[in-house]
Amino acid sequence: MQDGDTRRVEGVVYAATREGYVLPVIDVTNPHFAMPDDAASVDALFERFAAEERKRRRLPKFLMRPMLKLMARRSLLLKAIVGSGADFLDGTTTYIMKLGADNLPPPFDQPLDRKLAASPHIGLLRLRTLQTARLIAESVAGDLAAAEGAPLHLINIGGGPAIDSINTLILLRRDRPDLVRRPLRIHVLDGDEAGPYFGANALAALQAEGRPLSGLDIAFERIAYDWNQPAVLDRLVRQLASGPAVIAAMSEGALFEYGSDEAIIANLKALAPAGTGSRLIAGSVTRADLIRRRMMRDTKFKLYPRGIEGFAPLVEAAGGRIVRSLSAGLSDQVLLRVG
Repeated sequence: MQDGDTRRVEGVVYAATREGYVLPVIDVTNPHFAMPDDAASVDALFERFAAEERKRRRLPKFLMRPMLKLMARRSLLLKAIVGSGADFLDGTTTYIMKLGADNLPPPFDQPLDRKLAASPHIGLLRLRTLQTARLIAESVAGDLAAAEGAPLHLINIGGGPAIDSINTLILLRRDRPDLVRRPLRIHVLDGDEAGPYFGANALAALQAEGRPLSGLDIAFERIAYDWNQPAVLDRLVRQLASGPAVIAAMSEGALFEYGSDEAIIANLKALAPAGTGSRLIAGSVTRADLIRRRMMRDTKFKLYPRGIEGFAPLVEAAGGRIVRSLSAGLSDQVLLRVG
């Protein structure tokens, strides 16, 4: 796709993917992407989702599978979900779905694509991004104020485009502009290259004159990473902590949802090695309710439905504690302090 093929919306920033698609850049403070996240609105959205899920379950599985395959012929997004042989949905496809129905660019804007992006299920995923960014933006302010001028390093584990980290900076710029007058660094630890490629382009577009992050000293790097081998993360944190620095981490829709118990504990320990201080970490935890478990039985994605009650012991085993949590129906977004 060429740049001119995208229908531009005034006030929205655009960036290119590695495949050449030009996508809107999600900015949770922009009315085109903003969502209400008060308790009443979240509950209402989840009730819509639950009602749709009950309706879907009335359809026999032997009819559902061929129907989905047939529909996937008319929807690139559904095709990525149904046709992928992976245990998880890639970061770029997840990102496109979270644009919302009114922001889908060609060729992802067919009627079935729009219906999927407008579903309450995807709405809850959009809330997940907003809540993860909010948790870090609101909580890291104290650490930043206490370390005037020290660089802020945001480590994103399995982050794909790292749009949650980017929106953390957007929220900080809006709410506490005094705290972002320092070097800002995003480190994306991911085995995939395509998501971080788009994330770097998205950040550059947001730094253009007149855009939400213009004039700030921000750098973005991708580090090849397998969270089952956390030595890379341990070395990175020790290196960053060797000088003045504020280090925070996030993992939306990644480590805490797909990682094993052992991987989660090892990564949390690597984020706060002995003698390097404590870390704020935000991420999403798949809920363990009946609806979520039933959904997972029907999908190939290898999520762990721990819920906070099953996740908390892992945090404790890593020497941390859960400070705060926000619910988005399908997942709970948690803020941890480790170390």
